[in-house]
Order: sequence, then C-alpha cells, then structure tokens
Amino acid sequence: MSQPFETAPAAARAASSGAPGASSNATEAPAAAAPNFGRVVAASCFGTAIEWYDFFVYGFLAPIVFDRLFFPQLDSMTGMIAVFATFAVGFLARPIGGIVFGHFGDRIGRKSILLFTLILMGVATTLIGLLPTYAMVGVWAPIMLVTLRFIQGFALGGESVGGLLMTVEGAPAHLRGLFGGLIQAAGPTSIVGASLAIVLVTRLPEDDLLSWGWRLPFLVSLLLVALGTYVRLKVEESPSFKAAEQHRDIAKVPVAEVLTNYWRPTLVTFFICLAETSFFYLVAIFSLSYGTKTLGLPRNVMADGVLYANILAMLTIPAFGMLSDKLGRRPMFLMGLAATALFIYPFFLMMGSKETALVVLAIVIGAGVIHPMMFGPEGSFFSELFDTRVRFSGVSLGKQVGTVMGGGLAPMIAASLLAWSHGQIWPVIVYFLVLAAMALISTLLVRETRHRTM
Repeated sequence: MSQPFETAPAAARAASSGAPGASSNATEAPAAAAPNFGRVVAASCFGTAIEWYDFFVYGFLAPIVFDRLFFPQLDSMTGMIAVFATFAVGFLARPIGGIVFGHFGDRIGRKSILLFTLILMGVATTLIGLLPTYAMVGVWAPIMLVTLRFIQGFALGGESVGGLLMTVEGAPAHLRGLFGGLIQAAGPTSIVGASLAIVLVTRLPEDDLLSWGWRLPFLVSLLLVALGTYVRLKVEESPSFKAAEQHRDIAKVPVAEVLTNYWRPTLVTFFICLAETSFFYLVAIFSLSYGTKTLGLPRNVMADGVLYANILAMLTIPAFGMLSDKLGRRPMFLMGLAATALFIYPFFLMMGSKETALVVLAIVIGAGVIHPMMFGPEGSFFSELFDTRVRFSGVSLGKQVGTVMGGGLAPMIAASLLAWSHGQIWPVIVYFLVLAAMALISTLLVRETRHRTM
C-alpha cells in the first residue's frame, strides 16, 4: 500500500486493536462500490447540504442585518466586527465537535453520528429564527445568539467529515475523487439555497426585513431536517468501518492515536484547510460586508455574485474532484493554491471598481472556479491520508482546526485589518498570501495518494 506518510507499524496497530497480525490493510474496502452505494451518496449529499444551509444562512444574513438587530449599541465598524465574531464562534465550536464526534465515529460508526448531528443542527437553526432581538430582551439576545451559533458549529464539526467518509469509503477506488467532490458540492448547493433565501428576503422593504423577514430562512430548516432524518435512516454503515469492526481494528482513543502516530497528515490537513477556507470566506463572506459597508455597493449585487458563484461551483467542484482521479490530488491542490495567490489582489481591485459586472465576476471567479480547484479533491485527499481506525478523528482534527483558524477567523481578522489600516485593503492581501505560502509548502511535502487503497 502506498502511503503519503509512514504511520504506526502494522504490528503496533494490531496490538492496540487486539487482533493478532491485523494491519490497516485488513480494514480496507474493496475497489468496487459498496452495495446500495447510490443511496449512501444521495443521503450524504442531502444531509450535508441541509447542514451547510443552516450554517451558511447565518453567514450571509448576519453581515446585512444582525449588527442592527443584536448589536445596535455599537457603531457601524465595531458592530461589523461583533457580527463576524459571532460568526467565528460557530467555527470555534467545530474542533470540539470534530473531536467528540470523531471519537464516536471511529468507535461506534459513521451513521449514528450523522443522524445526531443533523437533528442537533436543525434544532439550533430553528431556534435562531425564533430569537428575540436586543430591543426585546437587551443583552440576553446576543448571548442566546452566540450560544446557538456555538451549537451549530459543534454539530457541523461532525457532519462535515462524517458524510464525506460514508461516501468515500464505499466508492470505487478509481472514482473516489469524483464522489468525494459530489459530497463537497453539497456545500455550494446549500449555499445556493441559502443565497436564494437571502436574495428573496433582502428584497423585502427594510422594516419588514428587520421585523420578521430575517427569520424565515432559519425557520425553513425545521422541514429540511425532518426530510433529511428520514433519508438517513435508510442507509447502511460504511463498509470500511464494518470491516474494521469485523477485524476488531477499532482504536480505543482515536484522537490520542492521531496525535501520536498521525500528526504529520493532521498538520498537512490543517495548513491546507487554513488557506483554502480563508480564501473562500474572504471572497464569499467578508466581501459581503466590505462591499456594502465600505464600498457602498447594493447588497443585492453582492448576494447575486455569491449566488452565481455557487451555482457554478456545483458543477466545478465534482469536475475538479474527477480531474484529481486522473491527474492526482497534489497537482490539483498546487494549481488551486497558485491561483488563489495570483487572484487575491485582482479580486479586490475588481471589487474596488464598484462596477456591478466586475464585482460579480470577481466573486464568480474566486468562489466558483478557483476555490473548487482545492475543495473538489479535498474530500478524497484528506480521507486517503489516514487509516480507517482513526480516519474520522484525524480528518476532523486537521480540517476543523484549520477551518477555524482560516475561514472562521478570516472575516473578523480582515475586518480588523481594514479598520486598522483606515480602509486600505493591502494588509488583508498580505495576510492571505502568508497562509497560501504555508499551504503550498505542506502540499509539496505530501506524496500522491490517489492510488492508495482504503
């Protein structure tokens, strides 16, 4: 088996699992697709899309109205930073959710974790839609908002990896990039849904938007989660995990084993996610606030740009995933990282032009073409870095911490840099280029993984 890193010796893993002579090879899935694989793909895509919808509808709506609803006592710039701080809380909760759900996902299986995270996310999102505002209950409003945002992030910490593993572990070996990309495409699919919801409610009169319109996108979650739960009850457990159970190759404390024997692939996952998510949240989330608050652009122009970008990403993400099955994971990531570094400055130039067509095009290129070059192969690439016994925990730890330090903090850091520089954008560009350089070095240190059996 070709591995990207040398991990614990097979004998050591066998000793820890209690199965004499067992190794990670014993728990690998066959090259052919698992039985009922189509149902697994459909359930994973649908459930993952619902959870990402719940998470992103907050990110899109918060910069537009939450400063007035939950932080009216702050000035415009400070209110924007406060809104992005609550946005970041959801990301700060993701590593905790990733560790907790990763542990049980590696111990008891992927399916039960996915059912629990779906319901938890739906309840939190629905309750956000029912929250009283600052004008109603004062400081308790932002406190409740932050609490529910934390629960959202905690649930997504398990979902964002679990649904992916259910699919990749059962996919044909030569199509893991494609099917991993399909699950990744559930993200922009949900963003399209969230964007459509935001486009509709932001066309309401200002008074209606602030009084009741903002609640509607959150309340829709209740119906979606009910449907998602029904679909997920129909799928079987991952074949890789069932094989691991059969061979008694289950880690006792998966995260401890990750930190001891799999720290290198975990660091690689972290640095790649750090840059990848930062780029996306700068061009698709921070740009909403930057465009409307700093540049004075109409909010519907920004929302439309994000919508068009993600419609395109629904196609480009699985396409780049499939291309990684042919060219390899590393070449796709290297091309994507190079493209982000080259485009970040032109992106803000196009934004600064205040020309509607250029602003929309900038967002479409960034979030619809360049980001998918990395996001498409990511699902298969990260999964291939780890053995089955610790895969949920390993991918979760690297991905969630990287996403927190990258995407979760990027809008708040960018807003703070913008305030520090009195509206100049160059510190934001330098900040991202440093992250891209670290990810580029990490990718160069990894061996190709696409031929590895799982």
